[in-house]
Amino acid sequence: MKHWICVVVLGALAVASAPAQQPSKNVKKSTATARPAASTSNQELNLEAYVQLLRTDINKSKSQIIGDVMQFDADQAAAFWPIYKDFQAELGKVGDQIVDLVKQYVQNYDNLTNEVADQLGTKLLDIEQQRNEIKRKYYTKFKNALDANTAVRFLQVENQIEKLLDLQLASELPVAGGSGK
Repeated sequence: MKHWICVVVLGALAVASAPAQQPSKNVKKSTATARPAASTSNQELNLEAYVQLLRTDINKSKSQIIGDVMQFDADQAAAFWPIYKDFQAELGKVGDQIVDLVKQYVQNYDNLTNEVADQLGTKLLDIEQQRNEIKRKYYTKFKNALDANTAVRFLQVENQIEKLLDLQLASELPVAGGSGK
């Protein structure tokens, strides 16, 4: 049961935490890969590879959606995409924290104590705060580089995508039991 939950949730997390890239016909894959710990099992390596593939797929899709909705001219695109790349890099770090949080949740799901539940809940709230702080920071950057209307439009699109991905993740993650341990 734990393995199945982990596979499904990590797949959804790959979507939720995927840092998007600037749209390009010649998208280069990153050559930097994290080295797994020596004790990492083949099963865990397969899950990590699966998550990476999903992230790559989502990177392309998310950038395409944003590009289609925003409909930038050449000057706007030149100002937007470098800022967006930095935004996604910071947001990707938050996504990594979400992956770690879900792994902890799955590991403790069958024996979730009040202490662990409190730690997980507090971490979730901290992650949400970080995500909003990043959006606030980059909203200002987009507004200064482009204009307030464009920055708001981006924020709307980003929030819509984020909510859809969060809903997908939430629908895959089992609700904590009420055993009161």
